[in-house]
Amino acid sequence: MDFPARRTGIAHLPLHGGKAPAWLFKRMTGLAREITVAIISDFGPDEMLNRLSDPYWFQAFGCVLGFDWHSSGVTTTVCGAVKEGIKGMQSDLGFYVAGGKGGTSRKTPSEIENVGHLIKADAGKLVYASRLSAKVDNNAVQDGYQLYHHVFCFTGEGSWAVIQQGMNQENHLARRYHWLGGKVTDFVCEPHNAVCAEAAASTLNLVALESAVARETIAGITRQENPDKIMSHLQHLKNLELPKRHAILTEDIHPDRLYKIFVQTYERQPENFEKLLGMEGVGAKTIRALSLISEIIYGVPVSFRDPARFSFAHGGKDGIPFPVDRKTYDKSIEILHNALERAKVDDKEKMAAIKRLSHWTAH
Repeated sequence: MDFPARRTGIAHLPLHGGKAPAWLFKRMTGLAREITVAIISDFGPDEMLNRLSDPYWFQAFGCVLGFDWHSSGVTTTVCGAVKEGIKGMQSDLGFYVAGGKGGTSRKTPSEIENVGHLIKADAGKLVYASRLSAKVDNNAVQDGYQLYHHVFCFTGEGSWAVIQQGMNQENHLARRYHWLGGKVTDFVCEPHNAVCAEAAASTLNLVALESAVARETIAGITRQENPDKIMSHLQHLKNLELPKRHAILTEDIHPDRLYKIFVQTYERQPENFEKLLGMEGVGAKTIRALSLISEIIYGVPVSFRDPARFSFAHGGKDGIPFPVDRKTYDKSIEILHNALERAKVDDKEKMAAIKRLSHWTAH
């Protein structure tokens, strides 16, 4: 099968505690509302999805709203400001925001279903996209970052985007994952839109293009081998001296705890890796164990390529960590500037935002 080339990646950001002060968040909410309304009025709701799924623009948006560009909090605060800002206007805009940080992220499916009667799209398909995107970034991409923020943006016609973030308590960094539904041709093969990154991570990447055969093998193992045989494979692997890259994969696999899951997968016979990943109860350890069996027992390698591609928003003027992408950079500035010009906000607030944008572009 031929897969289209696509930019993929993830964002690394310093993990900062606390939250935006109330006085700042109130102003961010108002400005985020007006910019969102301006963009949707000019270009339609799909363009707002395109913008939010683009980490170049997302970082610029956070700067314009007045938040630290390099902080992990830019993700939660920008998404929160947009969600809060358009509350009560979503049906008029044809643009909806569900989910958020922590416990709020787990309410995403119900928030989507609650507006199902207001949209033309099938809410069930949107809920599926939300759930599977989270499963991919938590379980199929095992990079040491546990998701704690998931925001699902969608239109009345069914277009969608995901902005979700994970944290790593060891290196004190957060990592942001961007999805754009219109570019997802396969949930489990290079599904991310584009991103920025600061440091590479030790990663088990089962959504990499080069993991295609492994995905087929893993799904086949759950269909064709009974749970007892899978357990014997795992017990054997626990006694092997595996390559160093596998250290992170074996240290917390407990075969006895996985038996019930393998019984479930054997009985339900998932037809492919996507169906397996979407099954209730199939988590990171299940996928990790099956990937080990795929490679060590059957000789079908999995990818350990970190899908990160870019650093922060637009690179550095000195070419470090990479040369500035001027075309994308200028487009981000143009769209934000035009949105600010059309936004019906207080002149003082508008001028402050334009100054922040001008200061940011100067660097």
